[in-house]
Amino acid sequence: MKYPKFFDEIEPIKLYDPLSDFLGAFEDGVIEISYLDMVKFAGHSCPTIAGAFLMAKLGLKKLYKDNLPIRGEIKVLLKGDKDEGVEGVIGNSIAYICGVSEEGGFKGINNRFNRANKLLFSQDIPKEVRLQRVDNEDFIDISYNPIIPPHPMQKELMQKILQKRASKKEIELFKKIWQDRVKEILLSKDRWSEMVIF
Repeated sequence: MKYPKFFDEIEPIKLYDPLSDFLGAFEDGVIEISYLDMVKFAGHSCPTIAGAFLMAKLGLKKLYKDNLPIRGEIKVLLKGDKDEGVEGVIGNSIAYICGVSEEGGFKGINNRFNRANKLLFSQDIPKEVRLQRVDNEDFIDISYNPIIPPHPMQKELMQKILQKRASKKEIELFKKIWQDRVKEILLSKDRWSEMVIF
């Protein structure tokens, strides 16, 4: 499986997963979610997926300080409706990291490890996303603005590809400039405070 090399340069998100610990899936229940995992889950790599990854990474760090976030014990709330724009993509991507879901998710074992009803849309919150701990109800509100603009040729190339008028060289160029933007978003640590706003 080949993918852009910069995926491996992105530091993964580390969490403690009590269900995985209980059932022996990961030693000591420690799990790492990489950007590559996110791309596999979403099926693509784009500024929205990069933003969801950054919001989760930086938001969980603020919420749990020096402790590992507890996977499955974090509510993910979104201001927008699930069918509005990319709200569903953002919500499901962050929920994947946090190990939670809507009502159809895992209901737990003997009143423990419940993961359902912890991804909520259309919430009355001030920013785009809220991450909330279940144990103490502490929360952090987050918005995302990629700020890094697309390449000037991106729109034209995308249209040519969608209209089946692009050459092989143009198709490859489009893929490169698309992922170059994602790379810049994810690896520009000095600009994260401009992109992820608390």
